[in-house]
Amino acid sequence: MQPIPPETKIMPPHRTPRRAVAAVIVANVALAFGPWFVRLADTGPVAAAFWRIALALPVLLIAALWTDRRAFGRAGSMLVPLLIAGIAFAVDLGAWHIGILRTTLANATLFGNCAVLIFPIYGFFAIRRWPTRGQGAALLLAAVGGVLLLGRSAELSSRHLAGDLFCVVAGILYAGYFIAMRRVRQTMAPVPALALSSIASVLPLLLLAMALGETILPTHWGPLLALALVSQITGQGLMIYALGHLSPLVVGLALLVQPLVGATIGWAAYGERLTMLDAVGAVLVAVALAVVSAQRPAARA
Repeated sequence: MQPIPPETKIMPPHRTPRRAVAAVIVANVALAFGPWFVRLADTGPVAAAFWRIALALPVLLIAALWTDRRAFGRAGSMLVPLLIAGIAFAVDLGAWHIGILRTTLANATLFGNCAVLIFPIYGFFAIRRWPTRGQGAALLLAAVGGVLLLGRSAELSSRHLAGDLFCVVAGILYAGYFIAMRRVRQTMAPVPALALSSIASVLPLLLLAMALGETILPTHWGPLLALALVSQITGQGLMIYALGHLSPLVVGLALLVQPLVGATIGWAAYGERLTMLDAVGAVLVAVALAVVSAQRPAARA
């Protein structure tokens, strides 16, 4: 099988690639199931993050060798961003999983994806260009939609505050992970990039789980296998693919898909209430994503 060449920095299409937009949406739907699987797991939250990476890693490594084994030989030039990405992702997952158990699923997915603002801002600085009117309108719609999606989160009750803060920290680290992985994706195909960065995440998560005295070995493997397959292989795999094709603005706005799905899962599984404001916020986010996806892409960072 011929190796798949990595995407270059400059993409030829005149408009945002539809396949990449579909990929980033499916990625966020898959990732939104992660908090539910974490709650179902009978290990500690950080241990669940460890198993998410550890169970997915053999599959990712085999897939990477199958699609582009030469990528491992080129990995030396990307060693620093791969290490930064892997460690940032490990701490991100650890903080997020702790927060998931201390707040609602809607809050966890919303605050855990505050990269929705950070990553696009990084993109504008990277290309040294202010957003266009269409992009500005999309950001405004997304901001209003995000505020509406806060819903009960705006109350910041003492019961959820600690969990919300953990998730905010996770969201900031997630943005750092995106920035590092975007650089990796300039020279490396998605599967090798995800596999190599995941190697750097495994040990820190295991050591942190042990330091916290968490239960490491599960009794039931189902939720952890689902976490690895749905969240890491499918969700994160499609996300890393999208990073090589989409602007930070599109990726950032697409992250708001996760709170929509997370709120729905929370309502179905735990009776966490949904309001009309949630529905309006969902519509505004969808419109914002459609607007920015139809824009002609600016110069790539």
